[in-house]
Amino acid sequence: MAKHYLSNKDLYAEMIVSKAKGKLTRDAEKMLIVLAKNAIRKMRYKDDDDRLDCLQSAYLDLFQNWYNFDELKGDNCFAYFTEIIKRGLAKGWNKMHKLKGDDRNEIVLISLDGYDDDGNSYARF
Repeated sequence: MAKHYLSNKDLYAEMIVSKAKGKLTRDAEKMLIVLAKNAIRKMRYKDDDDRLDCLQSAYLDLFQNWYNFDELKGDNCFAYFTEIIKRGLAKGWNKMHKLKGDDRNEIVLISLDGYDDDGNSYARF
């Protein structure tokens, strides 16, 4: 598998060109895809389909919001787009795994941060 390296400088330059054209260049598209694939590698999923669905959600957010990058506020494209990717991954996960009140399957969250009078931890529902 070939390694894809991506520099912030190259991504920034492609964003400037893309904004001038009013659409993403093909190179900018490829760079955003590489950034998303690198970001999702740090996440763990039990099911590969969940991972791919979350990745698609991140792609959708990236390609719908790329033009909101403001080069006048800074040149750190990596931070800006990585944050969009992380939020897209979380949005995809939350959409698939709804919390309490979902009619299809109810998920109960357990918090282990509760303690009794003796300092012993217990699960709170």
